[in-house]
Amino acid sequence: MARLTLPRGAMALIAALLLAYAFVIAPQTASGERKDAAATRTATAEPSMTATAEPTPSPRPDPGLFPPPGKTFIGVMTNEGPYNFTAVNAFTAAAKRQPQVMLFGAGWATAAFDRTLFDRISDRGMLPMLAWEPWDYQLDNAARKKGFSARKIDRIRSHQPDYRLSRISRGSLDAYVLSWAQGIKSLGYPVAIRFAHEMNGDWYPWSEAVNGNRPGDYVKAWRHVHDLFTAAGATNVIWVWSPNVRWDNSTPKLSTLYPGDDYVDWVGLSGYYGTGALSTYRSFDAIFNQTIKEIRAFTHRPLVITETGASDGKGRKAEWIRQTFQLLPRHKDIIGLIWFEVNKELDWRIVSSPAVTKAFAQSVAASRYDFTWSSAMLPRTEIEK
Repeated sequence: MARLTLPRGAMALIAALLLAYAFVIAPQTASGERKDAAATRTATAEPSMTATAEPTPSPRPDPGLFPPPGKTFIGVMTNEGPYNFTAVNAFTAAAKRQPQVMLFGAGWATAAFDRTLFDRISDRGMLPMLAWEPWDYQLDNAARKKGFSARKIDRIRSHQPDYRLSRISRGSLDAYVLSWAQGIKSLGYPVAIRFAHEMNGDWYPWSEAVNGNRPGDYVKAWRHVHDLFTAAGATNVIWVWSPNVRWDNSTPKLSTLYPGDDYVDWVGLSGYYGTGALSTYRSFDAIFNQTIKEIRAFTHRPLVITETGASDGKGRKAEWIRQTFQLLPRHKDIIGLIWFEVNKELDWRIVSSPAVTKAFAQSVAASRYDFTWSSAMLPRTEIEK
């Protein structure tokens, strides 16, 4: 039997110690290290997950309706439109009231979409409303320069076969319509479009009574244009259907010209005191109520007086203005009134005399007209209850 020497004994002792470490101490250490590492990974991971987690979005403020509850907007239309704001500035100063809407026109024969026109209006705190007219207005201007009678001018400008309603509805002018749809979509803020207004008269080529148009053509054309805008994604449009007030019983029933609530957001009306059949003094109610009653038989969309003004031929313009704004609050379904600030044929402007200016300014000083348009506001499409 071999005898252990000291070196061999030392080596055996070391080996025994190493074996003990391997089987007893090392697993515990390794286990502890694994636990510590896992804890470290967990501790590290938790802050990382917190840092990258999506924050809870704060609720967006309600943009509100335009016009707000209990309010009525004041609008303006001038001869120069957004090309020159001199007349708008004069109107604003005279009224002592910033209008919330500006109406301007564009004829299909000559007007291409121009973003700057809409931005100029929006930047001044007004909703742009476009009177979009499928015709060549230059024929009208040429006839006026020749001094023709009003009825002859009407006949000349209403005969424009290139803009016959059937050509619009069957798509002959789609490229032009889509260029505007894409342009208006790109604005990113609301725009009101008063397409082919006063269709119940006979003085524009989109009337069913002239230009080779037939019954039913107007609604087809309107819906076609509306559908093209929808297909192009131009959903920022407030569609304004706007006949003229009825002046006698010879005009067609408005229900036959109405495209339907799915295609209309606001109903507009044009009506003036002091011209044609309305030359004798008639109050706002006498001019508008019959037509409003007719409209209410087939739609309850909000009403906008898209064009109005008064002549001072009988010396009662200031009186008519005061009376109009006294009567207006009784019409809960009227959400806005646009003044025709133009000296054309007759002087419709509120700056036509100091007495008229004073009457208008005092009338619109009421709190119901005191609010600011914002591009974030949603158009009111239901009558306030």
